[in-house]
Amino acid sequence: MWEGRGKTAIAGIGYSEITRRPQKPLGLLAADACRAAIDDAGLAPEQVDGLATYPESPFAGAGNRDGEDVVSVAFILNHLALAPDLRWYAQIETGMIASPLIEAVNALIAGACEYVLIWRALHRPAPRAAGASVTAASRGAPRASGDAQFLAPYGCASIVQTHALAWQRYMHRYGATRDALAALALNSRRNANLNPRAFFHREPMTRDDYFNSRWIAEPLCLFDCDVPVDGCVAMIVTTADRARDLRNPPAFIAGYGQNTARRRTLLYYTLDDYMACGGSLARKLWSSAGLGPREMDAAQLYDGFNPSTLYWLEAAGFCAEGEGASFVQDGRIALDGELPVNTFGGSLSEGRMHGMGHIAEAVRQVTGAAGPRQIPGAAAVCAIDGSPMLRGSAIVVTRDP
Repeated sequence: MWEGRGKTAIAGIGYSEITRRPQKPLGLLAADACRAAIDDAGLAPEQVDGLATYPESPFAGAGNRDGEDVVSVAFILNHLALAPDLRWYAQIETGMIASPLIEAVNALIAGACEYVLIWRALHRPAPRAAGASVTAASRGAPRASGDAQFLAPYGCASIVQTHALAWQRYMHRYGATRDALAALALNSRRNANLNPRAFFHREPMTRDDYFNSRWIAEPLCLFDCDVPVDGCVAMIVTTADRARDLRNPPAFIAGYGQNTARRRTLLYYTLDDYMACGGSLARKLWSSAGLGPREMDAAQLYDGFNPSTLYWLEAAGFCAEGEGASFVQDGRIALDGELPVNTFGGSLSEGRMHGMGHIAEAVRQVTGAAGPRQIPGAAAVCAIDGSPMLRGSAIVVTRDP
């Protein structure tokens, strides 16, 4: 068990507007979320003496313009009136959003700072106007280099296609059907309809809606993909002792895991790689927290592409390998089910926040602040971000230290 268990806590959460038609640049949305998190914790901005983020842009061809495509530590430092002498910061380029959170936790335990502001800002590029000319640059280079030279000429040029290949393999190996993904997508949408921050808060989904949606990369359809948005989620992390004196009940950080498994050099990763990498992260998570899947009252599992949630159920030990497709049926993952999953709507229906929404919802559940989505008596919830094939990261938060 990790020696730092229960020594730090998440004490405030802030959201910006989540939209596909922003009236503000990304940097100002991030500033809104950061101010909201500081206020939610009951702090003054000048008390924040630590910053951490994972700023990577999630789409190909991003310009990485600070304040437009990404929001860096430097941007927040220059646009918010925080502690005049910032003591600590971290800007992580590997893992996912739980990675800067983990860095912040260890910095707090080491005494490097007192209050850390963490944020993740996501940008959706504007679609090209109808009739706009297509230049050589917008079509992409006529030559493929690196790994792409072995994939692009054959039409495999998108990450969703690699996910489609793995899901096709899963269906073939275990006899699963698209009913499993429909159950996941419909569950997320029902939960999003109870989440006023969700992009699809007011838009229900039927089974027919799911099965009639267009293919993106067969057998994955439109509703198997997260919804790209502009927005930001932020949070305040501090020591447990300080958190107890703040405005909200704290969500204590019980343990964490990062996926540092050695991976083979491949053009794309297969279903077997997903299971191996996901299992590696989960073992570290449960060992660190001193808790296991059976102690989780809910699970916030990454769903950038729908099958990832199902793989995490298996890799993290909520069910046996090959049983995920049946596990998600018959209401087992609903709010009143055996294991509520993505109780806020997930990336599929709240919006693509790259795991930050998952962590925020885990906090809300263990602090009793989830409103109509609240799981009665929730005492321990995990949030796992990143697809199992990637070097993701995860935390467990608890109601008690």
